[in-house]
Amino acid sequence: MNTRTKNVLLLMAAVIAVVLAGFAGRQLAPAGAGTTSAPEPGFTDRFLIESCTFSTTGSNPFFILEPNYRLTLRGDEDGTVVEHIATVLNETRVVDGVETRVVEERGVEGGQVVEVARNYFAICTQTNSVFYFGEDVDMYADGQLVSHNGSWLAGVGGARPGLFMPGVVTLGSRYFHEIAPNVAMDRAEILSVGEEVDTPAGTFANVLMTKETTPLEPSLIEYKYYTAGIGLIQDGAPVLVEYGYI
Repeated sequence: MNTRTKNVLLLMAAVIAVVLAGFAGRQLAPAGAGTTSAPEPGFTDRFLIESCTFSTTGSNPFFILEPNYRLTLRGDEDGTVVEHIATVLNETRVVDGVETRVVEERGVEGGQVVEVARNYFAICTQTNSVFYFGEDVDMYADGQLVSHNGSWLAGVGGARPGLFMPGVVTLGSRYFHEIAPNVAMDRAEILSVGEEVDTPAGTFANVLMTKETTPLEPSLIEYKYYTAGIGLIQDGAPVLVEYGYI
């Protein structure tokens, strides 16, 4: 048998296999089930960052990365007052070869600091997308440092930069914020751009709503809300109470 004949036979076998696989899939569908829904799309975890020129300052419509900008969110969770305070510091750090801006986040519960994280972000000037390069986390209990759980850096242990906020918002977009296997794998899905949110700092329309999950804790679901020109205005129970430059 010559090579051309072999190739033709192999191609025919491949086509038959695909047809049979499709037929088998239809046969497995429950009787009377009707049309099945399309597979749920996955989350993007590969980004063309090699084509980016990164900046440590800038203003994505939903994420302000300018020194001394601060957001304070406050709310009641199970009878405890919690605060999330995010401050863009006048500091940078090189992570995986990219100079990033340091954003400090403080978590306070019942007046006690429970978490301080130094997050590393940079903006792709070509797309205005904000990328997340990692974080150093300090966890506290009763005023004492107890762990660094959740810490990760792009370029270390297989971790890679994640997309924190796209430059162009598209309904249904799904993407990983964090790509640090077995450590931090937060991901987001854009659900709406037409929400209205009432906070002590004002009532906001045309609000961006995201759903955040992680494969490391499949039962954990968080909803976050962002408004253009300010950034995060609600994270679960805590809502925006103050924002601006300090």
